[in-house]
Amino acid sequence: MTIREIEKEITEEFSMFDDWMDKYNHLIEMGKSLPLVDEKYRTDQYLISGCQSRVWLSAEMEDGKVIFKADSDAVITKGIINLLIRILSNQTPDNILNAKMDFIDQIGLKEHLSPTRSNGLTSMIKQMKLYALVFKTKMTQ
Repeated sequence: MTIREIEKEITEEFSMFDDWMDKYNHLIEMGKSLPLVDEKYRTDQYLISGCQSRVWLSAEMEDGKVIFKADSDAVITKGIINLLIRILSNQTPDNILNAKMDFIDQIGLKEHLSPTRSNGLTSMIKQMKLYALVFKTKMTQ
């Protein structure tokens, strides 16, 4: 699936909920379904700075696509990073770098997060795009 198709799917998912408590619960459920990461990725090297909670993110390149894995010590943050992984994982570096991430505004995510969580969301996206840039650079060398 393309990033746009996944974003549309997520926007439709979130539109099923009338209030933000239900949307938060959906995010928490998404966090619970985040696959466990290997302990070797739960180190400072993989920690995303700028997040209120601790978030570890790793990336690998497989068959020209970036595969992200992550974990967090907070359930809501786990849900947010799982949402981002759902969109950006298994995509090419170029597609990740060009992703507009419009769904965030469409579902109202940023406006319903605390300022520190909102900054953390931005930091997660930046880190994912940075990984994509590194992989793209390696591919062109």
